[in-house]
Amino acid sequence: MNSILNNVREDMEAAMMDWSALQAIRAGEIFVVGCSTSEVIGEAIGSAGSEEVAREIFTHVQRFAQNAQVFLAFQCCEHLNRALVVERKILEKYPLEEVSVKPVRDAGGSMATYAYEHMDEPIVVEAIQAHAGIDIGDTFIGMHLKHVVVPVRLSVSSIGNAHMTIAKTRPKLIGGTRAVYI
Repeated sequence: MNSILNNVREDMEAAMMDWSALQAIRAGEIFVVGCSTSEVIGEAIGSAGSEEVAREIFTHVQRFAQNAQVFLAFQCCEHLNRALVVERKILEKYPLEEVSVKPVRDAGGSMATYAYEHMDEPIVVEAIQAHAGIDIGDTFIGMHLKHVVVPVRLSVSSIGNAHMTIAKTRPKLIGGTRAVYI
C-alpha cells in the first residue's frame, strides 16, 4: 500500500500543478471531485474503498482549492445518487438544496466520506453545476458540470491505477455563422 500511496501522492501533485498552471478556474467557482479509491488501488469500482487514498487525494485538492479560492464538491457513489459533499458556506453564493444524508464508505464511498469527516461544515446537496472537475476512476462527473465541457490534457492521465480525466467548462457558443464569439 505504501508504494500505491507514493504513486498517488506524485500523480496528484503533478496533476494539480498542471491544472493550476492553466488557470482554468476562477476564484469563487466550483471544482467537483469524483473518485473511486478502489480503482486507484487497482480494484473494481466500489469494491475496496481506501481511507488512506482518500486522504492523499483530499489533501492535494484541498490545497489547490485554498490557493485558487474555489469551492470543492465531492461526488458520492451511486448508492446516494451521486449527491455531493460541500462546505455550508457555498450556500451564500449558489442556490443549492441541502439533503439529509451522511455519506459512509458503503453508501457514499470512501472519498466523499473522508471529505465529509474533514471539511469544516459539510453538508450534502443533490445536484450542482460545477465549473470544472477531476474524475478519478471513471466515476462520471459530467452530470455535475456546466455546459459546455472541455476536456483538458495534463502530463498525467492516471492516479495510481485509476484512469483520470479533468475538464473545464466554457459558455455555450450560440448564434451560428454570423455570430461573433468572445
